[in-house]
Amino acid sequence: MQKNINIQNKKARFEYEILDKYTAGIQLTGTEIKSIRLSKARITESFCEFNEQGELFVVNMYIEEYAFGNHFNHKTTSERRLLLNKNELKKLAREVEAKGNTIVPLKLFINNNGWAKLDIALARGKKTHDKRQTMKDRDNKKDLARIKKDFN
Repeated sequence: MQKNINIQNKKARFEYEILDKYTAGIQLTGTEIKSIRLSKARITESFCEFNEQGELFVVNMYIEEYAFGNHFNHKTTSERRLLLNKNELKKLAREVEAKGNTIVPLKLFINNNGWAKLDIALARGKKTHDKRQTMKDRDNKKDLARIKKDFN
């Protein structure tokens, strides 16, 4: 079993401008946490939304079925509840409703106590010219690193 489980959503930082970050717990079943500990999960196409009761759920998060599970195995893309305190939930709901922002998962990891945690971010979608600027900055950073390497 791996020690450091760190599943990232690299696409989110390119597609969205990050406004605020939160760390949330996830309500999982037994076979789901076992699959996550084996790094068999994906969060690239997932997003978060509120239900009628004001609870926050992550949607489209893919967790592969556990190989040694029986007929009690979990569904691969079901909605999973995120665990935050009431003040954080109210603040996020207000921001999403009022300004048209969205909540995207950034990173899925397991903390020191063995709990699965999800780093989520309040984000605003980037325009096309902002994405081009991000690509230019990334290319410039690579070129600079290459020049530094050749210089040393």
